[in-house]
Amino acid sequence: MTSDSEPVVVRRDVEGLQVPSGIPVTLPKDSLVYITQAMGGSFTVYFEGNLVRVAGTDADALGREPVAPPRLPENATDDELKALVWDQMRTIYDPEIPINIVELGLIYECLISRLPDSRRYVYIRMTVTAPGCGMGEILVEEVKQKVGIIPTVGKVDVEMVFDPPWSQEMMTEAARLEAGLL
Repeated sequence: MTSDSEPVVVRRDVEGLQVPSGIPVTLPKDSLVYITQAMGGSFTVYFEGNLVRVAGTDADALGREPVAPPRLPENATDDELKALVWDQMRTIYDPEIPINIVELGLIYECLISRLPDSRRYVYIRMTVTAPGCGMGEILVEEVKQKVGIIPTVGKVDVEMVFDPPWSQEMMTEAARLEAGLL
């Protein structure tokens, strides 16, 4: 736990994912937790010796304003949906690096197609910064959650790949600058 963590009392039972295992955990009402990171609408909290990721839609349990669900214009095109998918992924931050997964270059592919019922199917191929990174499952679940709440999305598949291996050259110039690599 860092010295700049903010203590809060959980206002209601809330589900989260243990970092880095991705194991679901319930933070009970009236528990004392420490917010260690609040980026992109999600929260990482310290609870009983563990880090737990809490979705922005459950921010009220931490005394914060819940993140509004994404909005898509009626009769939006697949291109408009794809732009919103990318925007949603830009709200997901690597818990160890304060840069979003798009700017880090972790998203290799994003494809949109139609399901038989006219809803959309979103396929995302992504990686992590290192094959042994324990955050992979957490990031995959957060991508599924944040893309899955977009109107008209019926199914989301996220494939974790390690080829090609991620390298710092995959980061945007702005991300490299922010990370002090330029």
